Amino acid sequence: MEAKASSLRWGILRQAILGRCSPQNHDGHPTSSAMKSISRKASQGFNLIPSHPVDDKEDSNRKDSCTCYILPVPGAPKLFLTQRADNVADLSDFENSNRYNVDNTGLVCNWPSEEVMAYFCLSHADMFRTKRVIELGSGYGLAGLVIAATTEALEVVISDGNPQVVDYIQQNIDSNTGVFSRTKVKSMALHWEQDISRISDTFDVIIASDCTFFKEFHKGLACTLKLLLTDNGPSEAIFFSPKRGDSLDKFLETIQEYGFRYSVTENYDADVWRLHQGFMYGNEFWPTYDKDHCYPLLVRISL
Repeated sequence: MEAKASSLRWGILRQAILGRCSPQNHDGHPTSSAMKSISRKASQGFNLIPSHPVDDKEDSNRKDSCTCYILPVPGAPKLFLTQRADNVADLSDFENSNRYNVDNTGLVCNWPSEEVMAYFCLSHADMFRTKRVIELGSGYGLAGLVIAATTEALEVVISDGNPQVVDYIQQNIDSNTGVFSRTKVKSMALHWEQDISRISDTFDVIIASDCTFFKEFHKGLACTLKLLLTDNGPSEAIFFSPKRGDSLDKFLETIQEYGFRYSVTENYDADVWRLHQGFMYGNEFWPTYDKDHCYPLLVRISL
């Protein structure tokens, strides 16, 4: 009998916590191939920013790994990000998630939408030059680090609501501090349901990727945008978000209630669009690719 999607996803979680994967199904749990068929995590993503592990040594007990990102712009520096090793999770991750009312998606990997956003920022450096920028829900902070390293932004704050993720962000800032020139860069624990009056009316540009999936956070996110964007000159939020059912549409309805205007663009970059079209017609590197869940739309939001 074919396993249900929910059973397969529990299998993925079990595999991550146990830190092992068996191709057999002797214990009644879903097989590895079945779990791969339901997972939306891509083995390569869009591969717009080439990367490779710094340490190639196999270590099944290793919790973290360091990845080198090679920015595809002449003269751009390499970035080194410490992140969780593939398929590694810990029960403390879920305890912290409950304690702080946050999700753990930022610990899983650098998600494809983050990579696309980082590539877009790299290709549109003028949007950030001399600006104060904050990334929300950043995960390991690839896009924020790209802005800090290549655009001559005045300040870049890389934030997440999960304290564990923020520790990784700070480690990644420290590892790349030599490539930021005069740009001030810092990490921040920022929960969208908490008081953020200390930094209100501060930022010219807000960026975020794949942050609209959880509908229970929509109002908090909309309120955060309104408080953080500065009134002293032009300001906007730039989101990269797949539709994911009706979650993006519901978020857009919410920000309208908060007085925002927005535009949604499907084809915003020739390279991203070409790769998207290829994945739609089938690609061995991303066999589970689905436009609704995997292709980020560009959403630009302003007051």
